[in-house]
Amino acid sequence: MSVAQIDQELELARTHGPVKDIVIPPCPDLLLELRKEFDQKDPNPVEIARIANSDVAMAAALIRVANSPIYARSRGAATVGEAVAMLGVSRTVQILTGFLLRNTIRTNSPLIEHFWETSTRRALAMGFIARQLYGVDADVAHTCGLFCHVGIPILLQGLKGYSGTLAEAMARQDRSFTQTENASHRTDHAVVGAIVAKTWRLPPVIAMAVRLHHDFTIFANGQLPLQARTLVAIALVAEHLVVGHEGVPALQEWEQHGASCLEFINVTQAEVESWVDALHPLFESVALA
Repeated sequence: MSVAQIDQELELARTHGPVKDIVIPPCPDLLLELRKEFDQKDPNPVEIARIANSDVAMAAALIRVANSPIYARSRGAATVGEAVAMLGVSRTVQILTGFLLRNTIRTNSPLIEHFWETSTRRALAMGFIARQLYGVDADVAHTCGLFCHVGIPILLQGLKGYSGTLAEAMARQDRSFTQTENASHRTDHAVVGAIVAKTWRLPPVIAMAVRLHHDFTIFANGQLPLQARTLVAIALVAEHLVVGHEGVPALQEWEQHGASCLEFINVTQAEVESWVDALHPLFESVALA
């Protein structure tokens, strides 16, 4: 697939396919404000704090994270401004993006009880891995990790029978997750997640990576941006690390495609194993926040 073909596929899915009747929540105004400020050449921490303060629950969540044991400060944050100063603008925006995403797209299915914890861990892992590589934007990688599977709760809310499909997709070993989704609904969470990313006006490379994050044939496709292909490889490595931490069965995709992902980003298995210890406190902090 080329960039143009992906854009065309998403447009057709949204206007004529099975996704056309699914409600895609609009991007929250606060997130639009947040991204507008963050995209400035020199984001203003005072403006970021003002946006965070405009929602009581969001402000409380930010202060709670700043005061979590992972940061081990001798003096905790009492205000949003202090929390922003402690965490830095980039980490603050990551936390607030996750908060707004969770509170806009609700999940109430026991099948994905820990969905947001896992999504946050995936995002943290993707940002961490990006920082170990040359020329990869860690903030873009983190956001990609948050949105990778966001199509799942959207489909749960909008498609009749999807909960049964989800249970089947999680259990089957003879075909991929997205193949099971498409067999039942003629669409999948990667397509829907990419539509959410486009609707929320995220960087185009994120929408592309979300659309392709289960397609490991793309590494040799020079028509696709290198950054998008790199994000797909990072996403599977991150998922592997999260799965290991959460103690769930190993991913079939990792067994089949893990080696090609590592080769593409020029990372060894030994390096991945060394990241387990580095990521452990970050992963643990998710449940505490």
